Amino acid sequence: MSATANNTPKAAGMEHQSRRNEKVGQVVSTKMQKTIVVEVEMRKAHAKYKRIVRSSRKFYAHDEQNTARVGDVVRIRETRPLSKLKRWNLEEIVRRSTLAQVEEAEAAAGITPEQ
Repeated sequence: MSATANNTPKAAGMEHQSRRNEKVGQVVSTKMQKTIVVEVEMRKAHAKYKRIVRSSRKFYAHDEQNTARVGDVVRIRETRPLSKLKRWNLEEIVRRSTLAQVEEAEAAAGITPEQ
């Protein structure tokens, strides 16, 4: 066989898809060290009445660099148990919150918020 006939998806440059579960949600708390709380909203049709029902669930996720802020939309990925409650890892920050952008601009300008 020639080398060109033995092309596998990995050799062709396609990335291997992980079977780990991923969720997208909003950060609701960053008060712990290296841990964020992400609220994921699930929308599902009611079995009998067919009305869309919203339900939400909170997940504790590991944030190694403490980069996420409250209000950010993030993607989390399932991982091995890291503590009693943490079974998720921060994959990426999908969208920064507008509040976090304002705080960054004030910090860069050296303005302290009035209290």
